[in-house]
Parts: sequence; structure tokens; C-alpha cells
Amino acid sequence: MNRKKLVIVLLSVMVFSSCAELMQIAQEAAGGDKPLTQTEIIAGLKEALVVGTNKSVKTLGVTDGYYRDEAVKILLPPEANVIIENIGKIPGGQALVDDVLLRINRAAEDAVSEAAPIFVNSIRSMTINDAFGILRGENDAATQYLHRTTYDQLFKLYTPKIETSLDKKLVGNISTSQSWNTLVGRWNDVARSVVGQVAGLKPVDVKLEEYLTAKALDGLFLKIENEEQLIRKDPAARVTDILKRVFGSVDAS
Repeated sequence: MNRKKLVIVLLSVMVFSSCAELMQIAQEAAGGDKPLTQTEIIAGLKEALVVGTNKSVKTLGVTDGYYRDEAVKILLPPEANVIIENIGKIPGGQALVDDVLLRINRAAEDAVSEAAPIFVNSIRSMTINDAFGILRGENDAATQYLHRTTYDQLFKLYTPKIETSLDKKLVGNISTSQSWNTLVGRWNDVARSVVGQVAGLKPVDVKLEEYLTAKALDGLFLKIENEEQLIRKDPAARVTDILKRVFGSVDAS
């Protein structure tokens, strides 16, 4: 199907709400021996989501998946900025910060592998209206759909996984939670001292697991959005026949 015909199909989706009408339009516009059917359009969208989410999970769920990727690397909570700004006041402070940053990213890398089944369930539950809504929507419409249908469930799944990861003994038989508590504890000792109070320093009180869960999910959905853009625009990202057939038709001339 050439570009002009594909545009006709997509515009028709926006005009006709009847599935039967859409089916007929898609077949007529596609032409050829194997017209692009409604079933193929929906299957292609679902396949795109499966491919994109699986790749995103695998990309982040390895060592340095978060830590070495500046786009998703998890930094200390904003409440801890005061520590960064005054790190010289804590003996060995910079080393503690570096250690905590490494460990909280390791915790996210450990937890992300549990996300795939939730995405698959959401994709399988996609309705015809959901699929056509993605076709009508922006270039990140599929990502928006997944965010809307999975975020709360992912947050509930991630939180205990993150807590477990934070408590896991890592290098030096020290957990991420212990490393964080050491950093914050030393800072709060300084902040609560007479000198700290005179200097106007404030103690830090933040729930690390909640912050980390939210940031880990932000990074995950950013990767999914990137994969969606690739599948829409880059032929090399269409790794299955149905993806090539549905999304590859836009490249035909």
C-alpha cells in the first residue's frame, strides 16, 4: 500500500466510527491481493506494543541499564539537593553520594524485569476502540495508552520489588538502604547540630522507595515512547512480519 493509500486509511479511521465501514475502507484503499484488514491493523498495533515494551524492559533490566543512560539515570531526590550543595561538610560525603547513586540505579535495574507481564495483559485487553484511538492519536498515543492502563498496577508491583532491592546486600555486604541511611544520617546529624542550625541547614526526610519507584517508571515509559517512535519511523525496528506489513506500508511509494 503506498503512502497516499495509507493516508486514506488513517483519515477514514477519523471519519467513520463503524467497524464494518472501516473494514471496507481499509480493504478498498489497500488494494492488491492481500488488503490490509482491520484485524491486521489491530494485530500490528498490539505487536508494536509487545515489541516496544519487551525491548524497553530488557534494555533497562541489565547492569548499567539505568545507571549509564543519562536520559533515565536516577538521581537523588530533590529534597537531598541540600546534601549535594553542602557535601563537603560530611566526611567522605562525595563517596557516599556516588555509592548511593549507583545503588539506587541498581535497585531499579533489578525491579524492571517484573514489568513485562503487566504490559502483556494490558495489550491483550486492548479493545478495537483503543486500537483506533491509537491510530487517531499522537505519535506517543500507544505509550499514553500503556501509561493510563498500567501505571497504578506497575507502581504497586514495583514498590515491594524496589524495597526488596534496596534491602539486598550488594558490594561490601551493604544494602542500598543502608548506604542511603548512612548518607542521610550523617547529613541530618550535621543539620541538627548547633552549627547546622545556625547555618540554616535542614534535615532530609524522604521515602526513598516511593521516589525511586516513580523515577524508575518514568524511565521505563520514556524508553517505551522511544521504541514507539522507532517502530513508527524506522523500518529496521519492525522485527516481525506483521509490523513490517502494517507499519512498513508507509514507506511504500
